[in-house]
Amino acid sequence: MRKLEVAHETWPIAGRFTISRGSKTTADVVVVRVSEDGASGRGECVPYPRYGETIAGVVGALEGARDAIENGLSREEIASLIIPRAARNALDCALWDLDAKKRGIPVWQLAGLDPPSPLVTAFTLSLDEPEAMAAAAAKSAHRPLLKLKLGGERDAERLTAVREAAPESRLIVDANEGWDPDHVEDLLRVCARAGVALVEQPLAAAHDEALRHIYRALPVCADESAHDRDGLQGLVGKYDAINIKLDKTGGLTEALALAASAQAAGLELMTGCMVATSLAMAPAMLIGQRSSFVDLDGPLLLARDREPGIVFDGSIMHPAPRELWG
Repeated sequence: MRKLEVAHETWPIAGRFTISRGSKTTADVVVVRVSEDGASGRGECVPYPRYGETIAGVVGALEGARDAIENGLSREEIASLIIPRAARNALDCALWDLDAKKRGIPVWQLAGLDPPSPLVTAFTLSLDEPEAMAAAAAKSAHRPLLKLKLGGERDAERLTAVREAAPESRLIVDANEGWDPDHVEDLLRVCARAGVALVEQPLAAAHDEALRHIYRALPVCADESAHDRDGLQGLVGKYDAINIKLDKTGGLTEALALAASAQAAGLELMTGCMVATSLAMAPAMLIGQRSSFVDLDGPLLLARDREPGIVFDGSIMHPAPRELWG
C-alpha cells in the first residue's frame, strides 16, 4: 500500500527577493513524498498567494485526498480531486518520480522524451532603485541571460542602468502585471531599443486584451495569464510566447500537454519557476528542453539548496541527479 507524507519547509533566500507585488526573504515550499513497494517519489511546490493559494490550503488539500492517494490515485485523476494547482504539482511530480524509481528508468524515458541536456538559465535581478539594479547587474554581467523584475515609475531608468552595467547579457523583462495599459506600448519600445529579447506579463491578466490592439515592438510572454490548455486559445493574438510553470499547470503531466499545444498554436515557450529548491526545478527542466527561454534560477536565489541538488556552472544547469528526482 502507498504511504503519503506532506511537509512544509522554509528555505532562506540570499538577501531579499522583490517583484512588483512585494518582497520576501524566505521560500516556503510544500514537499510531497509517496512511497510504495520499497521506492519513494518526491515533488515540491510553492503555493502562490496571487492565485489565492496558501501553505495551509495546499497541505489541507493533500491531506484531504490522503485516502484516495494511498489507495492508488493516478496522475490522470489528480485534477478531478485536488483544487490548488500547486498541490497538484507536488503530487504529480512525486508520482512521476515514484513510477520512474519503481521501474528503474528515468522520467524522461517514461514520458517518451529525449535525454535532457544542460540548459542556460536566466538569473533574476529583483526590483529596486535603478542604481541598485545596475550594481546587481554589474556583479552578474558575466551571465549570458539576465531577467529584470520591473513594475514601477522609473522602469525606463532601471532598464537603461542595467543595460549599461551588463552590455553583453541578453535581457528578459518581467513586469509581473505592473504596467499601465496607457503606457505599455511606449515601454515595449523602450525595451526594444535596449535590446530586450522578451517581456513577460506587462499588463494585469484581467486587462491584457489591450495587447491585441497595440504594436508589440518585441515578443510578449504570458505568465499570470497562462495556466493550462483550457485558456490557451484566448492567449493567441495577445501574446507571442507563454511561460510554463508547473505550479500553474498543476504538474508535469499538464505542462507537457500544454507545451505541445502551445507550440502547435504558434507560441514560443518559456519555462519558469517560483523561488524554490532544486527539487522543484528538476521536472521543469524537461519542459526547458523545448523552450526558447529558461528561467529556473530558483536555487541560485537561495542561501542554500538541497543536497544533492542540481549542479550549476554559472548559469548552466546540469540535469538533475537521480537521487534528487526522476
